[in-house]
Amino acid sequence: MADQTPHQNTEFPSNGHTAHGYLAQPESGSGPGLIVIQEWWGLTDHIADICNRFAQQGYVALAPDLFGGKVTHDADEAGQMMQELPEADAARDLGGAVDYLLGHDAVEGSKVGVVGFCMGGGFVIQLAAQQGDKIGAAIPYYGVLQHEPDYSAITAPVLGHYAETDDFAPPTKALEMGKAIRDAGGQAAINVYGGTGHAFFNDEDHMGTYDADAAAVSWARTLAFLSTQLS
Repeated sequence: MADQTPHQNTEFPSNGHTAHGYLAQPESGSGPGLIVIQEWWGLTDHIADICNRFAQQGYVALAPDLFGGKVTHDADEAGQMMQELPEADAARDLGGAVDYLLGHDAVEGSKVGVVGFCMGGGFVIQLAAQQGDKIGAAIPYYGVLQHEPDYSAITAPVLGHYAETDDFAPPTKALEMGKAIRDAGGQAAINVYGGTGHAFFNDEDHMGTYDADAAAVSWARTLAFLSTQLS
């Protein structure tokens, strides 16, 4: 049975209701805004830690809680929670997080970045299509895209990180997505990491696929990309 997350420390208006999430701010007091979108496990220690790591790099990082406080480490239950969260509705909820960051006193710039993992990686693409010029960088990690958006609406450059062996988010599909974005006039670079499986960045390793080397390389690429796009 799903537990409740201890990682809600902020709230913001979104899609006609009040949403919650985890916000991490840099010691400098201000920086570019960044949305961090959870995996199907919920707003876990891992996602909060990623926000903290981005804050250490100078970003104001917000992870919206898409499951209303529920977290699980059971794959069947996680899949059920994901299925009960319509992709388009979740992207609209995430739009509230974008506006919240853009209006936050600590956030610099007129655009935010967005990075997401697994389920959240799919939402990265949906959010970039819905929010247009409000998104300055879009980074899906092994994103599970349930429905294709209007790729021509994506104005943010996309940097994808995908595993070589992944039934959830096959690299062939990721490469096709990258081509579709480019064909629609956008920018997209898709990295495929050899010898890796789904969720290779997740050091909680619930799926037994964490790969420290691939995680380190993808993290360095992500930071370089964000620095370029959000500076």
